[in-house]
Amino acid sequence: MTETLAAILLGLVEGITEFLPVSSTGHLILVGHLIGFTGEKADSFDIIIQLGAILAVVVLYWKRFWWLLSPKPLHAFSGLRGIWLLFLTSLPMGLAGLAAHKSIKAHLFGPMTVALALAAGAFMIFWVERRRSRDRFYTLDEMTPGLALGIGCFQCLSLWPGFSRSAATIMGGMLLGAKRSLAAEYSFIGAVPLMFVATLYDFYKNAALFTADDLGTLAIGFVVSFFAALAAVKGFIVLVKQMSLRPFAWYRVGLAAAVFFFWPK
Repeated sequence: MTETLAAILLGLVEGITEFLPVSSTGHLILVGHLIGFTGEKADSFDIIIQLGAILAVVVLYWKRFWWLLSPKPLHAFSGLRGIWLLFLTSLPMGLAGLAAHKSIKAHLFGPMTVALALAAGAFMIFWVERRRSRDRFYTLDEMTPGLALGIGCFQCLSLWPGFSRSAATIMGGMLLGAKRSLAAEYSFIGAVPLMFVATLYDFYKNAALFTADDLGTLAIGFVVSFFAALAAVKGFIVLVKQMSLRPFAWYRVGLAAAVFFFWPK
């Protein structure tokens, strides 16, 4: 497979799966192994093209991000308060990620560890959908510091590649009393600061792996990821208002089983 086709495929995978509770990192690892796109450079490529997916959320929720800079008195999730809530959500995973970044890349970026994480995340979805408490928070403007920090702690589960940041934050939000649609929406918005910093940090640390010839491939992955995420986020918001997340859990179980039983040993 040519580098251009690989960039298009990986961009599609990243954009479609980044904000769904199925794990974009897990899918990128599996697809990368299938097409022979592996190694330190491939891992960094996967992280860098996340910027396209991040930008899609910024475009879709541009008013909310603008209100962080230009506070709206009628919207509690704006200005310094909104920034503080996002900081609280980002803090636990930021600290944990800095401490465990090298170990995670060295030991958890493999098909079998991803399959285990897919299965674990699936069972968490089943469990939360079965036992979820009564909704107490319905909109972004009802977010509290405790809820934001709690979601941030759950987000640390996604350091296990294949678990899914989206699944961890949505399930965490629901357990803490957020309506499913709010948990999903905040999962998108809350991801932006942390993913942006993590992507830039990874590029800074691994810039030497890339040459000028790689910029075109990176650009293709970025653009494809952006448009794929744009469509995926719009569609997902519609779905979570109408159905539970169990179908995503069943998909995860099926994919995990396929990797366990059919992946070349």
